[in-house]
Amino acid sequence: RPRPGPEPLTAALRDVAAARDLAAVMAAVRRHARRLVAADGATFVVREGAMVHYADEDAIAPLWKGRRFPAEACISGIAMLRHESIVIEEIRDDPRIPQEAYRDTFVRSLAMVPIRREAPLGAIGAYWARSHRATPGEVGVLEALAEAAATAVANADLLARLERAVALRDEFLALAAHELNTPLAAVRLRLDALERAA
Repeated sequence: RPRPGPEPLTAALRDVAAARDLAAVMAAVRRHARRLVAADGATFVVREGAMVHYADEDAIAPLWKGRRFPAEACISGIAMLRHESIVIEEIRDDPRIPQEAYRDTFVRSLAMVPIRREAPLGAIGAYWARSHRATPGEVGVLEALAEAAATAVANADLLARLERAVALRDEFLALAAHELNTPLAAVRLRLDALERAA
C-alpha cells in the first residue's frame, strides 16, 4: 500500500489539535493512526494507575475496547512503564504478549507508542492482520500522533477546568445578585408604603 507523505500527517495533527475533549482526541487519533500506517486496527489506551483501559478503537474486528488490564501484563502498559515504543513483527513469538488476550483476534503484528514519553498518560496501538514489521517511518508517524495527543489531552483538561470555573463564577454571581436584591426589595416596599402614607 502507498505510504502517505507529510500532507496527510499534517492534516491529522491539525485534526487532533482541534479536538476539544478526550472523546474527540481519541476518535481523531485512532482514525488517523490506522489510516496513516495502513493498519488493520488502531487503539487508544488510557493509563489508570496500575491499570490500562482500552478506551477506543478502530479495527476490522473487535479488539479490547472497554476492557482493563494490569499495566505490567499488557504490551501497552509495558510501553508506558518503559517510556518507549515497541514493535512486534510476530506476536506469537514474543514473550511480552499475553497470548490468551490475542488468541481470538486478527492481530499478528503491532506497534505500540506511549503518549507523553516522560510521564505516559496512555498509548496508541496499531495492529496488522499479516506479519509486518513497522518501519521507522510508521513508528515516527505514531509517535508524532502521540505527541499531538498529549498536548490535545492537556488542552482539553484545561478547557474543562476553565468551563467549570466559569460555571461556578456564574452561579456565584447569580446567587449574589439574588441575595442583594432580597434586602433591596424590602426597602423598596417600605418606601412605596411611606409614599402612599404621605
